[in-house]
Amino acid sequence: QVQLVESGGGLVQPGGSLRLSCAASGFTLDYYAIGWFRQAPGKEREGLSCISVSNVNLYYSDSVKGRFTISRDKSKNTVYLQMNSLKPEDTAVYYCATGRQLCVNRQEEYNYWGQGTQVTVSS
Repeated sequence: QVQLVESGGGLVQPGGSLRLSCAASGFTLDYYAIGWFRQAPGKEREGLSCISVSNVNLYYSDSVKGRFTISRDKSKNTVYLQMNSLKPEDTAVYYCATGRQLCVNRQEEYNYWGQGTQVTVSS
C-alpha cells in the first residue's frame, strides 16, 4: 500500500505563490531522496528540485532557483515545494517522486510517482 499524493495546486495570478505537498503513506519519506518534476502540454518532463535523505543536499533547476524552496516535515511524512513569484511558464502538472538516498539528475532513478497536481498561472 505504497502511495504518494501531491496536493496544493490551483489557479494563481503571475507573481503569486503556492505550496505543493507530497504526502506519503505506507512508507517513510525520510528514507528517500524526493524529487519534484513538472510537465507542461507539448513539453518533456522537467526536473525542478530534489531533497536528499537527511536534507544533506538540495537541488534546484535553473528555471526555479531563487523562487522555489523544497523542505521536509517529518511529523507529517510530507515534502513541500514552496513556489513564489510564479510565472505563466510555470503552468504544468507537478509531480513528486522517490529516488534513492542522494539526489541524481536522471529521472529514471525515481521509482515511485504521485498522480500529479495541476498548477495554472494566469491573469
